Amino acid sequence: MTRVNWNRVAPLLQRLGSVIGLLLLFIVLSVLSPDFLSASNLLSVLRQISVNALIAFGMTFVILAGGIDLSVGAILAFTGAITGGLLAAGHGVTVAVGAGLGLGLLLGMVNGVLVSWGRVAPFIATLGTLTLLRGLTLVYTQGTPIAAPNQGFALLGKGYLFHLVPLPVVLMFAAFGVCGFLLRGTVFGRHVMAIGGNEEAARLSGVRIAPMKLAIYGLSGLLSAFAGIVLTSRLDSAQPTAGVGYELDAIAAVVLGGTSLSGGRGWLFGTLVGALLIGFLNNGLNLLGVSSFYQQVVKGIVILIAVLLDRRK
Repeated sequence: MTRVNWNRVAPLLQRLGSVIGLLLLFIVLSVLSPDFLSASNLLSVLRQISVNALIAFGMTFVILAGGIDLSVGAILAFTGAITGGLLAAGHGVTVAVGAGLGLGLLLGMVNGVLVSWGRVAPFIATLGTLTLLRGLTLVYTQGTPIAAPNQGFALLGKGYLFHLVPLPVVLMFAAFGVCGFLLRGTVFGRHVMAIGGNEEAARLSGVRIAPMKLAIYGLSGLLSAFAGIVLTSRLDSAQPTAGVGYELDAIAAVVLGGTSLSGGRGWLFGTLVGALLIGFLNNGLNLLGVSSFYQQVVKGIVILIAVLLDRRK
């Protein structure tokens, strides 16, 4: 009888743990709720997941490089407010969206400057920008939503491809393809992994650490702004409190997907699966009539289990 080599099987199971978990969740929820597998429900959940997934893709690069970005939800809210404000002032979609994306990139690069040249711990630096941007968003919006009525802009969040697939879902998979290529098919991606694996060794190998961190945090800010624009479009307005807690969901999606919190090990596909896990878990608990209070408890337990498994790798 052929003996199973557990030394080879165990890492594979750890890598595919999130995929197995997602399949098990699908099986359980499809048995417990007959509405779960309906096409309308699945597409609706995918559309809701798209915003969190966009943020989580950027967070994956940051965590792979050994950092953390707590400001992603605040960047989403601020750039969404600026985009909505420009539209409300009569500017075109191209100007408003371009300004929102450019601002997101700039804010992410500010985080990169604080972390690389300022030598501030990523947790502290991004916590500071989170607080700053939350305040600026409230100042700019005066605490009230900004209506962004524009038919062309509304397509980003509420449009459909071939009258079937929600456009935010298409944008999510397009961003996944671009980010996946960046991570696995470019020198930039290899340097991200090298910095997270051993920053000093990467520096001695010729990797320019500071410009790389500037680019990594800039990418995270850009994707957060993109998520904010999609959310503003979907809601037809910029909400001053948008994105609260999104940073935790993004980190959870990355960790659930198998990316190590200590950096250097992980994959973008795992982040997508992690985002799907959180989204479908929330949806399933809603369909089963579970209180939102208990939903937070369940999500917290799932995240803790993922972190404990990460510590055992």
